[in-house]
Amino acid sequence: MEKLDWDAIEGVKLHLEYLKEMGIRDIVCSERWGHSISEKKAFTLKEIRDQLGDCKRCKLHRTRKTLVFGEGNEKAKLMLIGEGPGYDEDVQGRPFVGKAGQLLTNILHHIGLQRHEVYITNIIKCRPPNNRNPEPDEIESCRPFLLKQIEAIKPQLICALGTFSAQALLQTEAKITLLRGKFYDLSGIRIIPTYHPAYLLRNPEKKKEVWRDMKLIAKTLAGEL
Repeated sequence: MEKLDWDAIEGVKLHLEYLKEMGIRDIVCSERWGHSISEKKAFTLKEIRDQLGDCKRCKLHRTRKTLVFGEGNEKAKLMLIGEGPGYDEDVQGRPFVGKAGQLLTNILHHIGLQRHEVYITNIIKCRPPNNRNPEPDEIESCRPFLLKQIEAIKPQLICALGTFSAQALLQTEAKITLLRGKFYDLSGIRIIPTYHPAYLLRNPEKKKEVWRDMKLIAKTLAGEL
C-alpha cells in the first residue's frame, strides 16, 4: 500500500483555501483558459469587483495606488483586454486613459465605436513598478477575475491588446507578430490579437497592420465574418 504524501495534501488544502478566498467555488481541470469559463450563472461585474475587494493576492498591491478593474458597457459585443495599468491609469483608477488610451479611443472611433459601447480591462488590475512587464504569478492571481469578467459580459469578440494579453488568453508563447490578425477561440468567443496602443506610439509604422485588424473586428461585429 502506497504511503500518503502529506506535504502534497497540505499543499492542495492551502490552494483550495486560496481559491475559496477569491470566491471560486467550482474547479474545472484544464490546461487552457478557454475551457475554464463556466457555463453556470455568471457573477455580475459589481459582484466580481466586490470579490476583488482591496486585493492583496500578489505583490503588486504594495506599490499600486489604485486597483483598475475595467469600465464600459456590461453587455458589450466587443471586449478589449490590455496588459496592465500604467501611471495615468493607476492614478485615475480607469483603464487606458493615458496617451495609449487616447490612441485606442481614436482607433475605436475610426471603426464607428465609442468607448462607452465596448468594455475595456487588462490582464492584471494593478500597475507593475516602473511599468515593467507583468510577471506570471501576477497574471495568475488576476486570471480568475478576468475569466469572471468575460463570463459576465459574454462578448461576441475579444481584442487582445499586446503580447502579454494575447499569450495569457491563448496560453501560448508565440509572439504577437505571429498571433495578430487571426481569429482564435475561447469557449465559443472569438479572439483577435493586435498590437498594444503603447507599442504603436513607439512604432507608428505598425498602425497600418492594426487598421487591418480593426477592419476585421468591424466586419465581425457587423456579421460579415
